[in-house]
Amino acid sequence: MKSSASIFRELHNNETPLVLPLAWDAASAKIIETAGAKAIATSSAAVSWGLGYADGNNVPFLKFVCLAEDILRVINLPLSVDVESGFSDDPAIVAQNVNQLVDLGVAGINLEDNIGSFEVLLEKIRKIREVLGDKDLYINFRTDVYLQSLVSPDKQVEETIRRGKAAKDAGADGLFIPGLNNIEVIKTIADQVQLPIHVMAWDGLPEAAGLADAGVKRLSDGSRLAASVWKFTADAAAEFLKTADSKPLLGGDWSLQQAFAK
Repeated sequence: MKSSASIFRELHNNETPLVLPLAWDAASAKIIETAGAKAIATSSAAVSWGLGYADGNNVPFLKFVCLAEDILRVINLPLSVDVESGFSDDPAIVAQNVNQLVDLGVAGINLEDNIGSFEVLLEKIRKIREVLGDKDLYINFRTDVYLQSLVSPDKQVEETIRRGKAAKDAGADGLFIPGLNNIEVIKTIADQVQLPIHVMAWDGLPEAAGLADAGVKRLSDGSRLAASVWKFTADAAAEFLKTADSKPLLGGDWSLQQAFAK
């Protein structure tokens, strides 16, 4: 029987990109699964905010483990989790953390380069592969060269290619480039790095066919889905507090009770 990581890896080999609306808890993961997703992935920002922390490597690892357990308990799809920088600056500890997640049943991770040196990031990837041994895991290397302008604009393409190739040599399976929406640049990077390219939903990106032509194999929404849910909650709560009018909250009898009944 194929491992969940193997199934997840194969989803990056289709003609059209793997589309991932990102989850932040068990309920959102189940809703996304029910909507027809082929895999579940988490948003680091949405997970952080949902647990009451600022985004950016602030969630305690034990809390994250509990979250992963909750999601895995209710879904029947491969799960990829965004571990940000791996919950430690020490590659050995990062590898132990990731190994624990794999033992839970996690199929993939995102590991990013926006904190600490790039060389340490590469060592984290190598150490993960060493510790996992024969255990399978899809490692998606996220570079914030564009999202956080890690280098000047004239060097972004060259630097992304350099980092992508180095991450591939270290053991990465995919390259995630949030903030990049130039199709010609995406194609250039895909041709040079020879890894499945993952981009974030962004103004100016085409739909599935155009993304596929550029070599994009995966598209996710960042924290936009979660933000839209919370924006609705904020607006609805404010209106209810203001008017005490029940009607706007009675839009339909919809519940996850049946999905969670076991």
